[in-house]
Amino acid sequence: MKKTMILTSLFAAAISLMACSNETDITYAPQQNITITQKSVSMGNNGGSISVEVSSDHEFAAYTNDAWLTVSPTNSTNKTATLTITAEPNTGAERTGKVMVWSGGSRDSISVVQSAGQQEDIKCPLSGYELVWNDEFSGSKVGSDWTWEVKPAGWVNNELQNYVQDDKVAQVSNGTLKINLINDGGTIKSARLYARQTTGWQYGYIEASIKLPKGKGTWPAFWMMPVNFKTWPGDGEIDIMEEVGYDANVVVSTIHCNKYNNGGTAIESARKKVSTAQSEFHKYAMEWTKDYMTFYVDGEKLLTYKNDGTGKDAWPFDAAFYPILNLAWGGAWGGQQGLDESCLPATMEVDYVRVLDRKSTRLNS
Repeated sequence: MKKTMILTSLFAAAISLMACSNETDITYAPQQNITITQKSVSMGNNGGSISVEVSSDHEFAAYTNDAWLTVSPTNSTNKTATLTITAEPNTGAERTGKVMVWSGGSRDSISVVQSAGQQEDIKCPLSGYELVWNDEFSGSKVGSDWTWEVKPAGWVNNELQNYVQDDKVAQVSNGTLKINLINDGGTIKSARLYARQTTGWQYGYIEASIKLPKGKGTWPAFWMMPVNFKTWPGDGEIDIMEEVGYDANVVVSTIHCNKYNNGGTAIESARKKVSTAQSEFHKYAMEWTKDYMTFYVDGEKLLTYKNDGTGKDAWPFDAAFYPILNLAWGGAWGGQQGLDESCLPATMEVDYVRVLDRKSTRLNS
């Protein structure tokens, strides 16, 4: 009797499972007729918007997974709508994107082709150099060549900001990178970004166009550290441009090594008053060879540091280094004269970063 009951129960369970798996019990969204007036559109490299008429038997949604495209409206409760497709300016190669239209169980798409951009003819103000890498920040997000630092307050130089990876603190729009120093519910956040951190470059001409933030406590910097870093200052540090908010519009170029490290001498550091550094873009650059490093502000020489031939203590700069952009808050230098939190949010805006090199010394290009 017990055996019969067990067999009966198993049979009932099997019948139940078969019933659950019957496809007739699964409800699928009904197919809808979608009509799109233009299934393929072309746009110029300057970007802009184009309109496409869409109709369906039912309400529908529209979306795109391409970062350089947007579509509006994204949802329509009507059976007909005019979709506005907007493309960002393109300074690179021709690109193709897609806008999807989804109604019930049906999908259709609009192909978007944008023509190649007209790249600026980038030339070094010094002869004999060619472009090997650049970021003109023409997209909509921080590119893959950049590495985000993520560290808490106090990690270095007694600085008070938290370095985070967040679109709030590093945004790319309208052709520039914005590094934002923000007070997020009592927590100060900012960004520190490394370009080509694992390869870097050895020698060359490195330049960025930057507009500096305002406010006591801010500490923006454009600088370089060695790829194979082990000890500081023994492995070197190259500060192409730094500024602290309490000494507004005074930009500083400095090198660090064992022989010269925060000594304040004219051999290792120089400063310049740039009256519009916080309101306009200016070019900060360095030419780096095996014999010297010369720092420039808007094409004018600020500092030349020479290889004296005595070895690594004075010249650890014969290795690959990578560029860094960051905006700190307070710290050993930035906070020397206190903080003015009323200046937050503060923004360091970067128009471009470029690396140029001579063919004879090119490394990791």
